[in-house]
Amino acid sequence: MNMLGEFKAFAMRGNVIDLAVGVVIGAAFGKIVTALVNGLLMPVLGILVSGVNFADLALELKPAVLGPNNEVVQPAVLLQYGAFLQSVIDFTIVAFAIFLLVKGINRLHRKQEEAPAAAPEPSEEVKLLREIRDQLKKVHG
Repeated sequence: MNMLGEFKAFAMRGNVIDLAVGVVIGAAFGKIVTALVNGLLMPVLGILVSGVNFADLALELKPAVLGPNNEVVQPAVLLQYGAFLQSVIDFTIVAFAIFLLVKGINRLHRKQEEAPAAAPEPSEEVKLLREIRDQLKKVHG
């Protein structure tokens, strides 16, 4: 098989397609959670802790250098830990949501496994023996 054929066989396997769909949905879900955290949760949390905007939290490592007209010649060097905190909150929410999703899927799988399987159909020999038994009952009464 040539290289193109091998690649096509690889790409068309079901699990590769499932993985690609999962990555696309995960990226979209990540954007939704980021919007939730940045737009709804962090402002409320900021108000609860005295109006602090977490995105602006930073530690100044080196102050900005100003020119003769008070224009910034070299910006300050900042350790922006507020953005890091927002990313940690994003991750925690995404991880918890995925945990709940996997937990729900596992619960569905358990319910399917617990359902009793239908009895297998009897073999041809058993069917024939039953017919013979029924015939003997008719003859002998």
